Amino acid sequence: MRKEKLFKIGVGLCIAIMCFSCSSTKFVPQGEYLLNDIDIEIDNRSINNEELKAQIRQKENLKILGFIKFHLGLYNLSSAKKTEGWFKRIGEAPVIYDEYMTQRSKEQLELYLRNKGYYDASIEDQVAFREKRQKVDVVYSIETGQPYRIRNYTYRFDDPAVSALVLADTVRQLVGRGSVFDVDVLNAERKRIANRLKDYGYYNFTEEHISYEADSALQSRQVDLVVVVTDDDLEQEVDSVQPHRKFMIRSFHVTPDFVPSQLSSRQPVLEPDTLRNFPYTFYYKGKMKYKPELFYNVNRMEDSLYYSQKNVEQTYRSLVQLRQFRVVNLNFDEVEKMGNDSIGMLDCNFQLSPLPRQGFSVDLDGTNSSGNLGVAGNFNYQHRNVFRGAEIFNLNLKGAIERQQTLIKNSKLDFNTRELGIEGSLSIPKFLSPIKQGRLFGYQVPQTNLTLGYNYQRRPDYTRTITNFRYGYNWKTSQTKNHFLSIVDFNYVNLYEFNDEFLNSIRDLYIKSSFTDHLIFAMNYTQVDNTQNLKRRDHYRYFKWSFEAAGNALSLYSAAFNRPKASFTDTITGQVSNYHEVWGTRYAQYLKADFEYRYGYMIDKYNSVVGRAFAGIGLPYGNFDVLPFEKKYFTGGANGIRAWQVRSLGPGTYKAPVGAYPNQSSDIKLEANLEYRYRFVWRVEGAFFLDAGNIWAINEKDNRPGAQFKLDQFYKQIAVGTGMGLRFDFTYFVFRLDLGMKLRDPSLEEGKRLIIGNYPLSAEHFNLSFAIGYPF
Repeated sequence: MRKEKLFKIGVGLCIAIMCFSCSSTKFVPQGEYLLNDIDIEIDNRSINNEELKAQIRQKENLKILGFIKFHLGLYNLSSAKKTEGWFKRIGEAPVIYDEYMTQRSKEQLELYLRNKGYYDASIEDQVAFREKRQKVDVVYSIETGQPYRIRNYTYRFDDPAVSALVLADTVRQLVGRGSVFDVDVLNAERKRIANRLKDYGYYNFTEEHISYEADSALQSRQVDLVVVVTDDDLEQEVDSVQPHRKFMIRSFHVTPDFVPSQLSSRQPVLEPDTLRNFPYTFYYKGKMKYKPELFYNVNRMEDSLYYSQKNVEQTYRSLVQLRQFRVVNLNFDEVEKMGNDSIGMLDCNFQLSPLPRQGFSVDLDGTNSSGNLGVAGNFNYQHRNVFRGAEIFNLNLKGAIERQQTLIKNSKLDFNTRELGIEGSLSIPKFLSPIKQGRLFGYQVPQTNLTLGYNYQRRPDYTRTITNFRYGYNWKTSQTKNHFLSIVDFNYVNLYEFNDEFLNSIRDLYIKSSFTDHLIFAMNYTQVDNTQNLKRRDHYRYFKWSFEAAGNALSLYSAAFNRPKASFTDTITGQVSNYHEVWGTRYAQYLKADFEYRYGYMIDKYNSVVGRAFAGIGLPYGNFDVLPFEKKYFTGGANGIRAWQVRSLGPGTYKAPVGAYPNQSSDIKLEANLEYRYRFVWRVEGAFFLDAGNIWAINEKDNRPGAQFKLDQFYKQIAVGTGMGLRFDFTYFVFRLDLGMKLRDPSLEEGKRLIIGNYPLSAEHFNLSFAIGYPF
């Protein structure tokens, strides 16, 4: 009943929003008009519509779902007699139409189109007044005409010494013969040329040394364009040519405990100690906190004979990635009395302000896992520089208790689940391997990671311990692309102290196989390409794929040494299976691959649409003919199809018996999600979502009815759910509340799987979930 009430409240809120949004001219003065809607109509699809909208100087009130002016409606709920009030603070005042701003917008649109090469574009602003409603709609109709194009594209060099570098890279130039005369592209080309010259030693070369001479006197929408690369004398103070100088870096001055001037002025000035190892000089106070080898490895500026901006940027990225310094500043001093007319010398200064070397934190969290309430505590200790090489050591101690529903009914309502865990990890800023790095790590210094952990879980139905060890690497090959490689991913799972009634209640062999001791010895690789920038609100895409293989090395080991097999007789079927063991435990053997894609479309400052697609498959074989429990797929819950509780959907059309153990997991997963997000009030964000997907079995041993994946049937077994939610942004974390409603349930009778129209809505069709962070 509680879920039904929440749903009715949500529907009522939406209706109320639409109703009070209609009375939107309450605060519009007599004789003036509410700017109701702005639209742009253009006959050229090659023009970016989002960039056109950015030129509009007066925009209508914020909309939700593209038509509901919710914030204006909140403002209109306030009293007309009061100048202030709660609704006025959280709402948005009506935007009053301003004819001057309309003309400004038209001028900005004309300027933008000229910059894009459309000098003959015509723009008409059509203003439609609705006298009775005190509203006005504005439409900007644009006919771009034909753009000006570049007929001839040539270079002129005042300093012939730089011509070879520029002309050798014309294959990458952004403009050329036939290109549209686009000012933005031309500026990007200036920046590209300047960066190339900076990468080859020309430290003082800037975009100001590049200009364009355009001749459009032909009156045929064609332009002859000359790229002028001037000499080093921007002010033209002398008549002779002043050639650009190439620079070499003479020395590196490293201050790893640098204190900015505004802070150092409050402290007594002490003469620093120095350590010299040409071309490096280290300045420090007391004891040198970092080994010099750290900076030798991180510094990429020595990779080239001359100054290279690309190598400077790579060095900066690597220093930031170390997570050792609050401030990273690289600057250069020209050595005036060194070098000659064509080659200059630079001294590079590393100014690094360190973060605290050690720290700890204590967290206490409330948990809610599908209605199971609990509390968890974490103690985290971190040492940022264990061996003076920027190694980061983390130690985490975890304790948790939870009141969990069980298959075996128990009258006690106390906290019946216990968890204790310890995990230590060490991150080393280098690639620890006999393999040569080559160009693989040219973008940024790689990290070698080691993790060792132990977890104890005492549940009402069984006790489980998990021992894990991982050894691997992570690195970046571009600003958006990350790689994670685990050479060793070891997990040992030991289960004991079973409740006999619980064990005997599991008749499904596939599920029962999850509750056996097993060992996982795997290798896995994950690549993530994420263009999302948290500092800038813009469209983004996220692509992740991973591959994992387990048990093959142990299988080769068993075969090479002809190790004997152990036997197991199932007490239910009487079937006998033979398998290899390591340390007295059966090891898993499988292949697994996941693919995930997300796209975020930012409609405007306050509205966005985010979509996600996921596909995963696990194939067990050889020594263990089912996937281990922790490697299986499941759906439902706060991060899946939110109309179902976690692990309560699928596989396929399977419907678990009433009171059965909630463990619906399997080998294949397909899932898609679409979410519309909008800014509500203050730090509250609203959302409407649509989820679809299911899980299936690939293993014939899974005897659950309807669980098998079949190519001609799976699309008929897709579950669909919808709903709405609230997100509370507390800066450091986002608390999320989602109410999901089932639209299509594949476990129902075929032909009657749609909920609406076939069944009266009840509490079983709704699911309320709580979570931290966005679902995707």
